[in-house]
Formats: sequence, C-alpha cells, structure tokens
Amino acid sequence: MSDPDLPQPDQVDGAPHPRETARLFGQDNAEATFLKAYSAGRLHHGWLLTGAKGLGKATLAWRIARFLLATPPDAGDGLFGAPPPPTTLDISPDHPVARRMLALSEPGLFLLRRGWDDKAKRLRTQLTIEEVRKLKGFFSLSAADGGRRVVIVDAMDELNTNAANAILKLLEEPPANTTLLMVAHQPSRLLPTIRSRCRELRLAPLDAEDMARALGQAGAELRSDDAQALAALSSGSVGAAIRLLNHDGLRLYADLVALLGTAPRLDRPRAIALGESTAGKGKEARLDLALSLTDTLMARLVRTGVTGLPPAPEAAPHEAEILARLAPNPHSARRWADLAQHAGDRARHARAVNVDPAALVLDLVLQLARAA
Repeated sequence: MSDPDLPQPDQVDGAPHPRETARLFGQDNAEATFLKAYSAGRLHHGWLLTGAKGLGKATLAWRIARFLLATPPDAGDGLFGAPPPPTTLDISPDHPVARRMLALSEPGLFLLRRGWDDKAKRLRTQLTIEEVRKLKGFFSLSAADGGRRVVIVDAMDELNTNAANAILKLLEEPPANTTLLMVAHQPSRLLPTIRSRCRELRLAPLDAEDMARALGQAGAELRSDDAQALAALSSGSVGAAIRLLNHDGLRLYADLVALLGTAPRLDRPRAIALGESTAGKGKEARLDLALSLTDTLMARLVRTGVTGLPPAPEAAPHEAEILARLAPNPHSARRWADLAQHAGDRARHARAVNVDPAALVLDLVLQLARAA
C-alpha cells in the first residue's frame, strides 16, 4: 500500500494518523447515513466525504474501509439466521483486517495519496496520474476475503487534471465489488461529472464537547475553556485545533485581541515583539497561523457589528468587550469587512514577494489599529 517510513501527506503533525484513530467524534449522522445505505443494500460504488479540513473525513474513510473489509457480504440482511443490520462501524482492533490495515498491509485496500519525489526528496504537491495508474495492479489481484476491494483517495482536492480524469473513468466503469471513499475538502472545485457519480457524506463542525473528546484522544491536555476557544477559532475542525495547539495559537490570538484593545494608542513595542515572533527559520507555520488568526479576528469583528453581539464563547480574555467597542453597528461591520479584503490581498502579495515576516505582521497590526 505505501512505505510507512516516508512522510505521510494525510497526517496532521502532532496527531495520530487517521488509520490509528480509534473513535470518530461528532459525526454520528454521517456514519448513520452510510450504515442505512449499507443495510438497505444500496452501497454506492463512490462516496464523497466532504467538509472543511480536519473534521474527520479521513478517519471516517478508514472506519468505513475497515468495516467493509471485515464484514461478510451477507451480514446485515437478517435472513436465514444472518445477524441483524449493523448499528456501528466499530471493528475490534484485534480483528485481522484491523491489524493489517494498521500495518498498511491489507490486500483489499489501496490508499491513493500524494507520492514521494525521489529527485526533490519531498512529497509531491499534487496527486498525479502516476499514482492513479498503480490502481491497475491493485485491481489485477484476486479479491480479498469477502470479495470486496476498497480505495481511499486522500484527497481529491490534490488531483491534477490527468489524475482527475482517470478517477472519473473509474467512477464511470467501476470494478466489481469495489468501493471508492474520496476525501474532498472543497467539493465545489471538483469536476461536476465526478460529483454527479458519487454519493456525498457531509461532515459537520465539532462542538466544544466533541472537540475536547477528540483532542483528548489525540493526546492533548487542555482545560474546558480552552476546548471552547479552540472550537471557536478552528470552526469546529480538530485538525485546525491541533495546529493551534502546536503553535501556541490560543496565546497568539489573545495577543492579537489585546493589541487591538490598546488601539487607537497602539502598544508598538508589543506589536513589534509579536511580529518578530513569526520571523526566522522554522517559523513559517507560526506566520501562517498569525495571518489566519488575523483573518479570524476581523471576521469576528464583522459578525459583532452585523448582529450586535460578540461571538460566543470568547476565544480570548476581554474579547467580547473589545469587539463590542470596535464594531458597535452594521456600518462598522462594513468597514471591517472592507479592511479584511484589503489586508488579505496585501498580505498575500507580501508573502509572494518574500517581505520580511516581522514587517508583514506589524503592517497588519497597524492596519487594524488605524481602522480602530
């Protein structure tokens, strides 16, 4: 299936790989929808798992694959002494299929993801036709126990044009007893002909309770207040929440809010220190996070002005008070929305021409202060 020693493009730093994740939180509706189709004998050959990054789409794909390859084909019809329809996708970790999948040695499963570029010594930026062509060898093998094959594509958003057309042909002429589980972060960007040949399972953002449980499973230790803030700032994405934890994102957002609270008399030394914390080798991820959290802050300002109420819960100390003061009405919301567009374009241009990260962040903070 894959070389486990190479970097894995489908794994978030600091989190277990989706195949190693024991439980999936907050996605009961998606699981129930699949089980209902399975039990009714309407198992579609192509399933599109959609939603924002980090909601658990890949984890759900592995859960479905494990279930399909470990469940006899006649299970669930309730006839002639067969067991009743399954009510969960859970498969015992001691099951042979589960053990083989964990070791990336299950013959009935093919994992299609970005490959390794031996010449550049890094992962490819796209999922190429060369990777898709490896499916030909997979389909030439005899079917695994139960006669099923499963292909996980993670992620469809990374397919180049030729690879996307190859997947489309596979959906048009699916091999017998084969199920394709396709992760898609932005399904609207896929070929309409691909979307029309798939059944969609849409995953929902996690609330604070499910976020805390999911992060606990990933080994994170946090307070209940942190779980609420992480759910708010990550838009309910576990993957995004783990990135926030990896780079001290809660403190970074709190610093941005506190700086904005000093406007119009901006605390310049504090602003300069914030910018410098994103500069230097190995700080690229923190810079990206600072820009993303600035966008989030402006979006929360806009929402405050439009609704007349700060977003709840607070994601930083005194956030509600500061947002209410700076965005008291719809007119101010429009001003913040215009700034968000302008500042975002300016930041993207600055990154494209390699502006010093500290100067870039300081410029953003100054724009916020002027707007305040």
